[in-house]
Parts: sequence; structure tokens; C-alpha cells
Amino acid sequence: MENHKEKILVVDDEASIRRILETRLSMIGYDVVTAADGEEALDTFRNADPDLVVLDVMMPKLDGYGVCQELRKESDIPIIMLTALGDVADRITGLELGADDYVVKPFSPKELEARIRSVLRRVEKNEGNGIPSSGVIQVSTIRIDTNKRQVYKGDERIRLTGMEFSLLELLVSRSGEPFSRSEILQEVWGYTPERHVDTRVVDVHISRLRAKLEEDPSNPELILTARGTGYLFQRIIEPGEVG
Repeated sequence: MENHKEKILVVDDEASIRRILETRLSMIGYDVVTAADGEEALDTFRNADPDLVVLDVMMPKLDGYGVCQELRKESDIPIIMLTALGDVADRITGLELGADDYVVKPFSPKELEARIRSVLRRVEKNEGNGIPSSGVIQVSTIRIDTNKRQVYKGDERIRLTGMEFSLLELLVSRSGEPFSRSEILQEVWGYTPERHVDTRVVDVHISRLRAKLEEDPSNPELILTARGTGYLFQRIIEPGEVG
């Protein structure tokens, strides 16, 4: 780690999990704060200003879904949810509410550490491939500034999470060319092809992006579905280029 120690907020009602994660994450260089329930999580978040939240779903007072919803009202902070083994609905609901990734319980601390590293790295990464030197791309009413990692629809700034922006940036970097779901998982989330991951992580994030950027999300014009493959961003015509 450099001078700034990235701070992780671990939220779980099981004291043993909080203890294990606090110890392990501290040992590899993170500053760790913890909370035992949803209400405490929100208070700690506002006071501690963490860089990432690890958030359990099942908790007293306010569950992980409620915490995720509240966090998304005021922050784009990366959120990794801890979900029950085999409960696919848990994972999809968490992603739809704005979580960036999930790890299934019971989990290996090493796996969670890898997911934390990957998410933090990708929300800060700036891909330059296929993007103009100015870093600014204008498509219809949408303006994407890859240097500031900001998106505008007309004059209104659209809030994207770090992972949503990384996904949009990837699609734009090769506009007009489709990406498979597995390619997207590898490039944005850092999942290797050998790992069998639910590709709905991609589908839910695409859905969230469309809801924020498209005039009619049910009939998208920017982020298109490549039948049988995955997704692509509509081909961007450069000034002076014949379409």
C-alpha cells in the first residue's frame, strides 16, 4: 500500500466473521472499521468515510438490502455483499439495489480479499484503449468524461458507481464491437475464465446502466444486446467520418 491506507467497512452481525476479517484485512494493509447491524453500518459509514463496504445481507435492525439502498442514495462507494449459499435471489436483489459484486457464504477469506482488491483496482482504473485523447466522448445527449470518470445526460450529471463506469468505459472503448459476458466479467470484475461465475452480474449492471442512460431502457439505443454473444455500445462515428 502507498501512503493512503484504503479503509474497509465490514458489516456483519456475526462477531467471529467481523474478527476474522478485521484481522486478515489489517494484516494485508487495509484500515478496517466494523459494524454489527444495519443502523450501526450507516452511522459508521458517515463517520469513517471508508473506501469500500463489505455488507452481509441478513442482519438485525436493518438488513443488507436496506443498507445498500441507503448508501446508494448518498454515495457511489463500492459494495461487496455477502450472500447465503445457493440463494440466487439474494445475489440478484443485491446487485439490482446497487451492489458491485458478491461473495457467497460460507466463503474463503482469500476469495473475499481477491474480490476487494479487484473491485478497488477497477473503480480507479482508466482504460485508454479506443478513447480519444481528450477523454471526452459525446453520443447523442450523453457525454462521457473518462478522465474525471463522470457522465452527463444533457446538463445533468448521472451518478454511476465505479463498476458501472468501468463497464460503460469498456463498452465504449470498442464501440460497435460486441463483448461476451465472460469477457466483460474478466475485464471489469477480474474473474478468470476458469471461475464459474453467474453471468447475471453483467446482465444486472447492464440493466442499471440502461435505466440511467437510455431514453427508453426497454428499447435501448446506446447499449445494445448482441444476440447469442453479450453486449455492445452503438458504433461511435468520429467527426468527419462517413457512417
